[in-house]
Amino acid sequence: MKHLIRFDWAVMRLLRNKGNFGILEGFLSELLLDDIKIDHILESESNQKTGDSKYNKVDLLVQNSKGELITIEIQSSRVQDYLMRILFGTSKLIVDNIDTRMGYDKIKKIISVNIVYFDLGQGEDYIYHGSTNFVGIHKHDTLKLNGQQKNFYNSDSIYKIYPEYYILKVNQFNEVATSPIDEWIYFLKNEVIKHESKARGLKQAKEQLDILKLSESELQEYENYISMWRYEESLTVSNFKMGKIEGIKEQQVTTALKCLENGISIEITAEISGLTVDEVVQLQG
Repeated sequence: MKHLIRFDWAVMRLLRNKGNFGILEGFLSELLLDDIKIDHILESESNQKTGDSKYNKVDLLVQNSKGELITIEIQSSRVQDYLMRILFGTSKLIVDNIDTRMGYDKIKKIISVNIVYFDLGQGEDYIYHGSTNFVGIHKHDTLKLNGQQKNFYNSDSIYKIYPEYYILKVNQFNEVATSPIDEWIYFLKNEVIKHESKARGLKQAKEQLDILKLSESELQEYENYISMWRYEESLTVSNFKMGKIEGIKEQQVTTALKCLENGISIEITAEISGLTVDEVVQLQG
């Protein structure tokens, strides 16, 4: 099995081409369990308006045949406020796609698909889905639309009106594909498509994302991208480790100061806190 082009680079350079829409349509169809047809791709301005590096964040905004907006974001490196950022992203999309003269019923449905390559939150799964429902405090029933509202909103459920979120924690996938979307996750994690894969879009991806099909200039650009991506990843890991070390050191200093305040000897303070005797002496001075 040969390695293919990374999906994030493909999103930036290849999948915006209408001839390759089938790849994205296949991925989204398997994830959303729907028959997704992309009408057109909209230019996303988020990379221009934030300080994110183009090597650790890639995003794409598409409108499907139903008029829904689907944003796909690929985040490689650790981001502390990521959950708030995807909330901001959907909120901004809603505001940007409604005119002051339009009624609220014209607000577009937003689906936010987030492919992350870092450990986001705590959980055992690798695909998470978030939606909005209203549940009764006393009766614990779910609020539903009545017949008139179903016609007004052109929807049969309240959660289908509000933004939906999907988080794919790629690195948490256990390599065992038991469903079509699992086959996609396997590709996202390993840049390899197995011969037996049947998921929609993967056959075309295997053909179009072959590194050998790149022109000389595209290959050079891709290799530069991978090189810079690896460099930034190493910086992120180094900074994270340094942050952990600094955090441990700060806790050790706090412990040592409390020991000294309580009259504990320098030697015992060093033993309790984990600092050296010389470091404790410097704190005492």
